[in-house]
Amino acid sequence: MRIRRSRFTPLLAATVGLVAAGAFAVPGSASAAAPRYTADQLARVDAAVAASGVQGIAWRVDAGRVVVTADDSVSAAEVAAVKRSAGAAAGAIRVDRARGTFRPLLSAGNAIYGGGYRCSLGFNVVKSGVYYFLTAGHCGNVVKTWYSDSGLRTLIGPTTNSSFPGNDYALVRYDNTALSHPGGYTAANAFVGEAVRRTGSATGTKSGTVTALNVTVRYQGGGTVRGMIQTTVCAEPGDSGGPLYDGTRALGITSGGSGDCRTGGTTFYQPVTEAASAYGVTVY
Repeated sequence: MRIRRSRFTPLLAATVGLVAAGAFAVPGSASAAAPRYTADQLARVDAAVAASGVQGIAWRVDAGRVVVTADDSVSAAEVAAVKRSAGAAAGAIRVDRARGTFRPLLSAGNAIYGGGYRCSLGFNVVKSGVYYFLTAGHCGNVVKTWYSDSGLRTLIGPTTNSSFPGNDYALVRYDNTALSHPGGYTAANAFVGEAVRRTGSATGTKSGTVTALNVTVRYQGGGTVRGMIQTTVCAEPGDSGGPLYDGTRALGITSGGSGDCRTGGTTFYQPVTEAASAYGVTVY
């Protein structure tokens, strides 16, 4: 199976993986110099950044600093506010910039459809002999019944579970026995520096590199997600829910990002291992 802007946003639209039968480079890790702050101090700074309320930022603890990536919508005053939130430990914050705006990617196109939205199918999964697929939670929140065509004539099945914000994953059941659901993947954890690919209905298959793990993102328009994989792979509206993978290693579900596939961008993915564990399903 090949399952198959500018703001940080979830990418709502669809991807391959359903078969009808009938760069902007993200700055790397923080300096490898010895940490200047204790783990407790960094935890407090991390919490302060979260409490700042500034949208359009992603942050993580990395090499003794809290690295904050701000998109183009974040003003200098907002960057200053993020730093002030840390008080005397403001020096623990390093600010990087990303082109575009962080947001979920919504759009129209040819993939899985419902409720006026298009998203991408992620990975096929199974539980107790029942077949499902994973997609993005911000897709599952707004669509209760999915179809394989924009005319909503070929039923796939219902969204049975969905989680967003906090996480970004959803589970959809195959109710149409005329649709096949091939496999070929095994759930795995990504690692920094890993060469990866992403497939989505809007832009097809694109490649890039994992730049960070356990990233928290606050999208423009609201919605904070945690524990995300950050990459240099480009994506556009309609790619939400699609798979991030390395060969047969199923790594993530496309959540959101910034930029486009002409100039590059920064994208974020829900780890597939967490989603599969939450629903008690197996990627196959």
